Amino acid sequence: MRREPRLPCLGSRYYFIPRSQAGLAALLCSLRVRPWPPHPWHSRRAPWGPHPPSSATSPWLMSLPDPQSPCGLSLPPGWKGGDGAARGALKVCPCLCLCPQRMSCGYILCTVLLSVAVLLAVTVTGAILFMNHYHTPVTESPPVISTNPEEANALVTIEKADSSRINIFIDPNCPSAAGTLGRVEGLQTSLLRALTDHDAEAKATKSQQKALLVTVADEVAKLLSHAVQLRADCDGLKKGHSAMGQELSALQGEQGRLIQLLSESQTNMARLVSSVSDVLDTLQKERGGARPRLKADLQRAPARGARPRGCSNGSRPRDCFDIYVSGQQEDGIYSIFPTHYPDGFQVYCDMTTDGGGWTVFQRREDGSVNFFRGWEAYRDGFGKLTGEHWLGLKRIHLLTVQGSYELRIDLEDFDNGTAFAHYGSFGVGLFSVDPEEDGYPISIADYSGTAGDSFLKHNGMKFTTKDLDNDHSENNCAAFYHGAWWYRNCHTSNLNGQYLRGHHSSYADGIEWSSWTGWQYSLKFTEMKIRPIREEN
Repeated sequence: MRREPRLPCLGSRYYFIPRSQAGLAALLCSLRVRPWPPHPWHSRRAPWGPHPPSSATSPWLMSLPDPQSPCGLSLPPGWKGGDGAARGALKVCPCLCLCPQRMSCGYILCTVLLSVAVLLAVTVTGAILFMNHYHTPVTESPPVISTNPEEANALVTIEKADSSRINIFIDPNCPSAAGTLGRVEGLQTSLLRALTDHDAEAKATKSQQKALLVTVADEVAKLLSHAVQLRADCDGLKKGHSAMGQELSALQGEQGRLIQLLSESQTNMARLVSSVSDVLDTLQKERGGARPRLKADLQRAPARGARPRGCSNGSRPRDCFDIYVSGQQEDGIYSIFPTHYPDGFQVYCDMTTDGGGWTVFQRREDGSVNFFRGWEAYRDGFGKLTGEHWLGLKRIHLLTVQGSYELRIDLEDFDNGTAFAHYGSFGVGLFSVDPEEDGYPISIADYSGTAGDSFLKHNGMKFTTKDLDNDHSENNCAAFYHGAWWYRNCHTSNLNGQYLRGHHSSYADGIEWSSWTGWQYSLKFTEMKIRPIREEN
């Protein structure tokens, strides 16, 4: 069998490599260092004797060539027989033979290239780390460079943040120096290209970050400006609020003073009104007792002498008293013809109460007629003469201006209790040129009876309805108390109020006669009637 030519291997020693440096042995093996042909095994003894230690138990790995390997070396005679453990250990590096006395040129060249590659890798790695540390901050983690790779025959492994790997290999065939340098240059170019791409990405990321920072700075500046404006507005509002608070305090103080002045003025006004009212009441009493009688006497003086009792000469009756004295003494409806109203009208005459001859102008008895009406209804009259009715302010005025009349008011409650109030002088619009324009003021005086006086306080007052306010109150008393009357502020009697049937929870809005039943009891029956004052015998 022909062997390829080899250089002789100098020296007679065999070398062993520790198992902890098996990687180094594999690397050197991959470089294909060609050994010299060894001396015959039988001419040299190993340091341990004729039987070398087993590689399975020894901490040293004996780097011996396989007889079938390219090295062409033979095992010692003692190792050829069935020592499978030794052969198994020798398979780690089947072609390695170290000669310490002399190194081959290929070994030196490969060692230099390996050193250059390692130095270049370290330099590139340092440059990458330096650029990553001092230049563009990136959001992704830097690549991890490992010098103890998991891939076989790999010198350096670069692992990126996305878990992708770049392995740098050394050709195990150990080519020529020119090829190796070309591959190193290619590796350098690849590394530079990777660094350039990485730098471009970093610059792009940095540009984006700068643009984002500029945008954020602009937005922050705008927000700061807006915050300053808001603070200025808030300060302005606080100042305005403070000024408004001061003005409000001043207004409240002024309002308090005005309220005090108004209260004092109202008190003084009430006293003045009360005094004037008392004076007017006194004057009305005096005038009501004298002037109406004098006027009636002047009007009746010619008639008394010319007209007989009972109108026997064919003259028409002026009121129910003329009918009574003419012989008609039954209660009922009669026609009368007042002096200033020759057309006449019908009335209900009471011919039995207290001597008879009474002309009835108001009656309440069952609530069948609504008395909460306006001015025109109370001026012209409404209801049925035989039941509830109001004769009318105009007709009452025509009756009372004929002479001197007295007034009787009969009252009854729901317990069948009765009472009456008598006034010796009564008239409506006695001194008015236009009584409707003047509001049909009432003249009343000389109370007597059992019900108590609840009418003299209304003396001299105009008539008020819900649609025509003639009272002295701030409110419309007729609208407030659901009636129509000669109100002042507002009333002590309200005989045209609501028909509420006795006690009621509302205040003073029923058929009230306060001096007899108070302001929360509505009467069952009322009747207002007038009669000329009879001559003294």
